[in-house]
Amino acid sequence: MPAVPSWQTRANALTAIRLFSAPVLAAAICAGEAWIATALFTLAVATDFADGWVARRYGEESALGGLVDHAVDAVFVTTGCAALASLGVLPVLLPVLIPIAFLQYTIDSRVGAGRPLRASWLGRWNGIAYYVIVAVPIVRDALTLHWPGPVLVQALGWGLVATTLVSMVDRLRASLRGAGDAG
Repeated sequence: MPAVPSWQTRANALTAIRLFSAPVLAAAICAGEAWIATALFTLAVATDFADGWVARRYGEESALGGLVDHAVDAVFVTTGCAALASLGVLPVLLPVLIPIAFLQYTIDSRVGAGRPLRASWLGRWNGIAYYVIVAVPIVRDALTLHWPGPVLVQALGWGLVATTLVSMVDRLRASLRGAGDAG
C-alpha cells in the first residue's frame, strides 16, 4: 500500500475548504449576496476551529500544518476585506496590510529555520479582529439590520489599520532589539 503524503490529512482538508471558499466569499460579497457570504463565512470559522482539533485528535499536528492554517486564515480575511474595500465598506489599506503583517509574522518567527509561529498579544487579537471585521457587515446585511452603520464599520476598519501598523512596528522593534542582542 502506498504511503499517504504527510500533507494529505483530515485537518489539511478542512483548511483547504477555507482556502477554496475565499474567492467564492469575495464573489458573494461583491454580488450583494449577503446570505451566501454569511454561510461561507460560517463555514470558514467552523473549519478554522475544527482543523486544529482534528489535527490534535488524529496526531496530524505539524509546523507546516500550523503555517498553512495561518496562511489560509490570512488569505481568507484578506480576500473578504478586499471585497468589502472594493465596495467602499472598509479602508483599502486594510487588505494591503494584512498579508504584509502575515509575511512579517512568518519571517520574524523564523519559520524557514523550522521554528513555530510566534504570535504577539496584539497580533493575535488583530487576527481575530480581521475575521470580525469581515463578519460584521455581511451578517448585518444578511439580517437586514441597520446597526452598525457604514460610518462605524469604516471607523472600525481604520482602527484595525492602526492596530495592524502598531503590531508591525512593535514586532519590528522587538526583532531589531533581538538582533542587536545577538550581535
